[in-house]
Amino acid sequence: MRKIFILSSIVITAFILLWAYFWIEALFAFLLVGPLIYMGIDDMIQRKQSIRRNFPVLGRLRYVFEDFRPKIQQYFVESDTDGAPVNRNERSVIYQRAKKQTDTIPFGTQLNVYSEGYEWMTHSIAPMDFHKMDHHPRVRFGGKECRQPYDMSVLNVSAMSFGSLSKNAILSLNAGAKIGGFAHNTGEGGLSPYHLEPGGDIIWQVGTGYFGARDESGNFSDDVFKGNATKPSVKMIEIKLSQGAKPGHGGILPAAKNTPEIAAIRHVKAGTTVFSPPYHSAFNTPIGLIKFVQRLRELSGGKPVGFKLCIGRKSEFISICKAMVQLNTYPDFITVDGGEGGTGAAPPEFTNSVGMPLLDALSFVDNTLRGFGIRQELKLIASGKILTGFHMVRVMALGADTCNSARAMMMALGCIQALECNKNTCPTGVATQDPYFMKGLVVDDKKVRVANYHKNTVESFVELIGAAGLQHPDQINHTHVYRRVFMNTVKTFEEIYPVLPDGCLLEGADAPYEYEEYLKRSSADQFEITAKM
Repeated sequence: MRKIFILSSIVITAFILLWAYFWIEALFAFLLVGPLIYMGIDDMIQRKQSIRRNFPVLGRLRYVFEDFRPKIQQYFVESDTDGAPVNRNERSVIYQRAKKQTDTIPFGTQLNVYSEGYEWMTHSIAPMDFHKMDHHPRVRFGGKECRQPYDMSVLNVSAMSFGSLSKNAILSLNAGAKIGGFAHNTGEGGLSPYHLEPGGDIIWQVGTGYFGARDESGNFSDDVFKGNATKPSVKMIEIKLSQGAKPGHGGILPAAKNTPEIAAIRHVKAGTTVFSPPYHSAFNTPIGLIKFVQRLRELSGGKPVGFKLCIGRKSEFISICKAMVQLNTYPDFITVDGGEGGTGAAPPEFTNSVGMPLLDALSFVDNTLRGFGIRQELKLIASGKILTGFHMVRVMALGADTCNSARAMMMALGCIQALECNKNTCPTGVATQDPYFMKGLVVDDKKVRVANYHKNTVESFVELIGAAGLQHPDQINHTHVYRRVFMNTVKTFEEIYPVLPDGCLLEGADAPYEYEEYLKRSSADQFEITAKM
């Protein structure tokens, strides 16, 4: 009996020791793993940070590393190459405005104000009272033939297609536009249900592929176009001739992002790479373009119609102006896209080395319209790396009436510039069609951020023009912006980009020397494509 008791005691003791050992191991394991499990669950159910939602626990490292670097305090840094100021942290400003966080900075200017390329705007000794100014200025679009003019915000969402962006991104952008009272450009990928569902104002872009406006053969269809153009949410129609990121090259939708849903909207085959044609089939001359503008205006019920282009050969734009004058018919607006504009997919040679930069292009377009005496007939929209209130002032000084922004709006959605747009693996769910990544972008949160970014940036812009003693954006001119062109030389935009006299390019007028050859090589009847300059 004693032996049994001793044996039982040994067995029980061994069991207790083993149990204690494994319990302590389990306790230690729980202490180590438990917090990770909690963080993982918390990451998956929170709705504000896409990276944490898509990459539980590991995604937190992004925010840890972010805290190691200076934020708004180093908003500007100098280039280490030619001394020109380069803005490497505008993303932080956009994020902070989108999240309604503090975007003021201590210790003053972060730039070397004596470096070449440094720009600044004038201020007045008698500035306007910001609190008494219109914090949401609008500009009326619609010329003499327009029957449904549209009052547009000075800052709007630039062209980004459903297909390039996810449905959650499109829903967030349009819902943000609805909240903030600004316009959302669809991009050339067609008018999807996600553009229409939130009820925000739409600028419907019709590109060379005529997505949403084409028949079964891919040709432009009056009936299909009219069905979409007359929808109440569609406020304006934009004909895309070219874009800054890849001018002269059609749009690209990678096969991985061409889902059955997107293929159905575009009337193309799913799972294939979609290359939009580099040119339009509905017209092939300057006069044809202006007549096409008039045709779309009538089909839409008199809504504002314009076109978007990146400037290439100057003589071709002059040809378009000649066609306008000859027909006495004008688009309601022209969107000028700079060669520095962004895209989700393009050959690097096109993004880096084709197309006129925005400031040069905008000055040229504004001057050419003035030279033909038709500047008052239409509005100009500037598009290309417009991120801040000062960027808005700068382009309006050169003739723009309003601005479009794509890059900043994407960042307001949470884009971290992972450069995965063309691979369908965008980690924040902005530029992907993968449901796993898309779920990280929560519409109810991101739509508010888009609206916040717009509101805060426009208010910053209004404060700037108020500081210059101006009441309204249409008072900005070339004299309000300065640039250091050399170490000891400063010039105004008026000196760098001189304004042409009204009517100086009309037939019989004394045209400036630099325009003479372009005028000779331009015609309302054809686009010049072979003559060498």
